[in-house]
Amino acid sequence: MTTTAAVLPARYKHVRGPDRERLRQQAADLYAQGCTIASTGRQIGRSYSATRLLLLEAGVRLRGPGGSLR
Repeated sequence: MTTTAAVLPARYKHVRGPDRERLRQQAADLYAQGCTIASTGRQIGRSYSATRLLLLEAGVRLRGPGGSLR
């Protein structure tokens, strides 16, 4: 009997080391340009919660709901 390892999409795999730092910086850059957390996540191939965590790890101050009023 042959066992086939389940192949998970990239968005479900843990990212560590330099790859995580690259994703963290990319997410921070997109968010600083005005993208939402959800759209940033779609662009980097991660879920909303994973993207939010990357932004917090990068030291980004998150905008409130509804974005900036200015």
